[in-house]
Amino acid sequence: MKFALLFLRLLPPEASHFVALNFLNLLYKLNLISFFFPYDNFGESVEFRGLNFKNKLGIAAGLDKNGDFIDSLGALGFGFIEVGTITPLAQPGNSKPRIFRFPSQEAIVNRLGFNNKGVDYLVKKLKARSFQGVLGVNIGANKASEGQKRIDDYIECFLKVIPYADYVAVNISSPNTPNLRALHLEENFLPLFEAIYSARKENQYSKPVFIKLSPDENEEIISGILTAIKKFDFDGIIASNTTIDKENLIYSGHRNFSGGLSGKPLLAKSNDLLKITNFHDPQMFKIGVGGVNNKESFQEKFDLGASLVQIYTSFIYQGPEIIKKLLK
Repeated sequence: MKFALLFLRLLPPEASHFVALNFLNLLYKLNLISFFFPYDNFGESVEFRGLNFKNKLGIAAGLDKNGDFIDSLGALGFGFIEVGTITPLAQPGNSKPRIFRFPSQEAIVNRLGFNNKGVDYLVKKLKARSFQGVLGVNIGANKASEGQKRIDDYIECFLKVIPYADYVAVNISSPNTPNLRALHLEENFLPLFEAIYSARKENQYSKPVFIKLSPDENEEIISGILTAIKKFDFDGIIASNTTIDKENLIYSGHRNFSGGLSGKPLLAKSNDLLKITNFHDPQMFKIGVGGVNNKESFQEKFDLGASLVQIYTSFIYQGPEIIKKLLK
């Protein structure tokens, strides 16, 4: 496994991602995942709104944007999987290079920009999946959409995925789509939340809806969003998305590393968001994500009020072994 991870790091980041996940898919199709990653069913289960999370560890959105790897990721032992972010229309994302690795810090900066194959492609994958665990879908808006069209994008995705999603995560916090984080402002998130609330009610979607938040907003803004989440009967938050703050990232030179930072340097900021949320509403259901790479950082999320935890960057650096490390 160590040799494979070293080999993958020699490849450009997006090529490495493609090779690793497609190799995992091959192992799944050959029924060899349990041979290479012989994990038992361990970890404490969680019940929420009729969903049974077999353990508290999930894979965050961004790793499998299009639902191409649901079954193979599920076979590794995750308690839940979140796919996306998905948009109504396929889009290529931002220009390359757009992913930068910092191995000594187990960190990544990405400015992908919601590159995905579109919601209709994802729906086909959702219909065809064999994975029986909890599956969430993270939804967003196309880059060119503004104003009411942006809200319409969220609703289109919402309506198309709810027949197949165990929960929906509303992504208002990616730093890589122009002005998306403006949805943290009340005049922008209230119309969006109201539209999702109405669509949910009209279509009798009783499963959870979560709001994915940025770690870069102040407490006053977060407090306003939390109040609105309760007003519109949403079910909780995901804390957090990546940060544009590179203060904890160590690198030399003057290269432009604009984009969202994930991995170990994100831990403190994502934990601060959990603290704020827990202070304002201890009862709100929280999924913690950001900076988890060992047992200690995993436990920190629960100590700060999270009921579930997701990983992303540590899975890329450490491979499937991280699952056993965190849960056993």
